This record gives sequence, C-alpha cells and structure tokens, in this order.
Amino acid sequence: MTVPREARSVEYNPVSAPDYTPVPLLRQLQLERLQMVVRRAYDRVPPLRERMQAGGVTPDLVRSLEDVAAFPFTGKADLRDNYPYGLFASPMEEVVRLHASSGTTGKPIVVAYTQQDLDVWTNAMVRTLASCGLHKGDIVQNAYGYGLFTGGLGLHYGAEGLGATVIPISGGNTDRQIMVMKDFGVTAVCSTPSYFLHLIERAGELGIDMRELPLRVGVFGAEPWSESMRRHIESRSRVRACDIYGLSEITGPGVASECVFQCGLHVFEDHFYPEIVDPSTGRILPEGEEGELVLTTLSKRAMPILRYRTRDITAFVPGPCACGRTLRRIRRITRRSDDMFIIRGVNVFPSQVETALLAVEGTVPHYVIVLTREKGLDQMEVQVEVTPEVFSDKIGALESLQAKLVHALDQVLGVKVRVRLVEPRGIQRSEGKAKRLIDRRNLAD
Repeated sequence: MTVPREARSVEYNPVSAPDYTPVPLLRQLQLERLQMVVRRAYDRVPPLRERMQAGGVTPDLVRSLEDVAAFPFTGKADLRDNYPYGLFASPMEEVVRLHASSGTTGKPIVVAYTQQDLDVWTNAMVRTLASCGLHKGDIVQNAYGYGLFTGGLGLHYGAEGLGATVIPISGGNTDRQIMVMKDFGVTAVCSTPSYFLHLIERAGELGIDMRELPLRVGVFGAEPWSESMRRHIESRSRVRACDIYGLSEITGPGVASECVFQCGLHVFEDHFYPEIVDPSTGRILPEGEEGELVLTTLSKRAMPILRYRTRDITAFVPGPCACGRTLRRIRRITRRSDDMFIIRGVNVFPSQVETALLAVEGTVPHYVIVLTREKGLDQMEVQVEVTPEVFSDKIGALESLQAKLVHALDQVLGVKVRVRLVEPRGIQRSEGKAKRLIDRRNLAD
C-alpha cells in the first residue's frame, strides 16, 4: 500500500509514542489506571460510591480489564442531576478550568480539569492532529467555537503543542474566515463539516476556488457526517477530510481520531477505555458487532467518569491499521441511538437521509427533515437544496430530480417520504452543528 504524502511528512514527536505501544504493555497500563480511577471515584465522589455500593461492587473487584463490566453505567442524567460540582473528585483549589455544555435541554453539564487533566487533554489533541497528518510548520485555522464549548480550546492547545501556527478565529464571520484562509496561507482548518461546506459555498460566490488554496487537511468533528459528505468535501476543496471524535463529558475532542489512512478512528486507549454494548441490554458485544460506545476515563482526576453511555453507535474495526498504531479503532460515528425516529414503524436516522440525497446528482448537502402528524399518522418531508444549474433549468428537470430523490430515499429507508426541492441557499446555514431535524409532531392535533 502506498503511504499517503501526509503520513510521510509527520515528524516524529515523543508525545505520539504511546500510539505504538505493544498491546500487552498497553493493556497493563490500562488496568493500572482503571484500578486507580475506580478507587479515586469511590473514595472522593459520593454519588458514584453510592452507585457502586448499591450494585454490590468495590474498587477491590478490579483485577482485570474485563471486571469493568461489573460496574454501573453513568449517563448524561447523572451529570445534570449533580449540577454543578457534585461529581468532582478534586477540591476547587485544584480545579484550574471549567467547561460546560449549552444546556439547551435543561441544566448544562459542567466538566472540570486540574492542570494534570489539561496536560492529558493537550497530549491527546497533539496525537489527534498528528494522526490527521498535521505537523510543525502547518498554519491551522481553528473555526471551532471558543468559550464554554470544549472544541475551540481543545484544538487550540493541541495545535500549539504540535508546534503548528494557530489562528484562533473561532466560528462565524464567514467572509473573514475565507479572507484569512486565503491571505494567511492556511494549510489546515478545524471546524464542523457542515460549516466547512458553507465556507466552500461562500468562497465560490466570492470567486475563490478552495482547490487552489494551500489547504491540505480538514479536521472535522462535533456532528455526525457521512462518507458521502466526506467525498463531497474532498472533491470541492482537495483537503484530506479527517474525522475526529470526543465529547465534553469525557474531556472534549481528543478521544479518538482517524489517521491519514481514514479506516476508522483510533481511540487513545491509554486515557479512555472503550466498550461497545447493546443499547437495549447493556451487554458487552464482541469485536466487530455494532452497538453503543461506552467510555471510562483512565487519567481524569478532577472528574473521573466510569462507563459513560455516549449514545453514539459504532463498532470496533478488526485487525491492525496500515499506519502501525496499536490503538483499537472504531467505525466513524454517523448516528446516535437517541437521534433515531420512527416513521410508520420504520427506524430512520438522519445519516441515512444524507447518504441517499448525496447519491443523486443535482443536490447539495444542505437539507432538513421535517416531521409532522396528519390525521393521527406521522409524516416525513425532506427539504433539500438543489444546485443553481438545476434550479434555473426547466420545470421538467426539477420534477425529474424530485422523483429520483423520492426513489433514492425509498430504497435506503424502506418507506416513502415527501421531498420538497428548495432554491439555492434556501436552507439556513449553521456556523456550528447543523440542525437536521425539526419535529413538529407534538404540535399537531
């Protein structure tokens, strides 16, 4: 196999050495850290100690990695119920930073970091960016939001730790983003994939072809995105579009990352212990079987999290990666167990809709799914933008495209849905996570 250019250009960095640790040594390190983190949670976090006692388990039970299955899960509700500081294992004088979720569904989730935690996070982010093909000398435009959201600062410190030049532009102000990207000679961009699509589109309107810029790597995360969208991004910009994964509850970005071979995301297992479980029963599933990702922090001091149910659906990728990393890989996450909706008895995920739409020429990756209820029956409409060329064509061309989309969605979803074609830029753009689903069923009679 030919090694991609980016794989050869990454300078050796001692920080990345754990990625190549022999598996037996890695498992021993995981066990030692698991024993310490369970003990810390039991001794210092009363809600977690009470949960363990109720389940009849103690830290002494952990004699192998498999013993983690005996311990109770943690969920998002646990973090909200103990808002703001109820799950902290460190006194406030040792906590040097707080982050929080947006709190759009109630109280925000608060997460804490000691200085050691921030060092671990930076370590994971350096390895994330090196995995994607970045190195010292890259000029990185960081378009993730700064503030309570973990994305901006996580990528920022990781890029600086790698030795790259960071442009902390944050989100928004799209025209300025494009000007900076062009004038500063940016070689790598970090953002949500949907926002980068918006940048590509707006650049075209300004007469700038992304394919002519020095950009070579895109580091994309914070929302599910499909393989079809990856191909669309890479063809319109010539960047290598790499997927990264993380969540604030665990640390932020930096839990897992693709490498330049783009064959699954390597989990930084020396800091985060992964399991794949059946979403319904919680039973641990064998390698290769799809289920819900569960994570345990192995190095977190301020706020240790045991067996956190992410609701993200994935599977371990069997076999070694061509890059040589010994870290296990998970499949790219394109859906969650809790973003599924049911239409006339059929389970539907937004990622399936995206795959169907992008398979039909004449559309762009901007769409919205609208759910309604009519006379007691659920209805689904997909509103999708068409290209300017198709929109300016004859009515017959639009009707033909609409029929093709209805057929494509029927083939993928197994249920007929309505399709409404929207004029170019008729779908609202997002500077962060794209809002793909509007559920109006509770508003119906």
